[in-house]
Amino acid sequence: MERLLGLLRVRVLRGVDLAVRDVCSSDPYVVLRMGKQKLKTRAIKKNLNPEWNEELTLSVEDPNLLVKLYVFDKDLFSFDDPMGNAEFDIRAIFDVVKMNLEDFVDGSVITTVVPNRQNCLAEESAIRLENGKVYQDMFLRLRNVESGEIELQLQWINIPNAKSFQSS
Repeated sequence: MERLLGLLRVRVLRGVDLAVRDVCSSDPYVVLRMGKQKLKTRAIKKNLNPEWNEELTLSVEDPNLLVKLYVFDKDLFSFDDPMGNAEFDIRAIFDVVKMNLEDFVDGSVITTVVPNRQNCLAEESAIRLENGKVYQDMFLRLRNVESGEIELQLQWINIPNAKSFQSS
């Protein structure tokens, strides 16, 4: 069994231009999966540009696992309708956390992740140091759907007595 390396707090901020799955709107919610973990936001009724601003926290044992994101339309009398999916890699934020950050000024952008064919980023994603904590802001373009993006903010949380990063 892997040991806990830290926690990843995922703030699901908002959706932009999500797909219509009901008559003229949708009741979207987000599901995050990482390994065997599954977390979800509340559904927001009749909104194609929902603002969740909810925090979901994942335990990280293997930074090589992708976080998979799914958006669904909540339905009362049938199965929930898929509204797209995306995935993101946490390796970049994990690598920054392992660095000696004492040389960086608060508010510094440590690195950026560029959109490419292998990731779902809609735009460049900055990893920054703020008040001694490491954050990554990202817009994910949803796949397998006609439109939609999800805005997230990741925060790494160190765990006392967690496995040493140097042994990774």
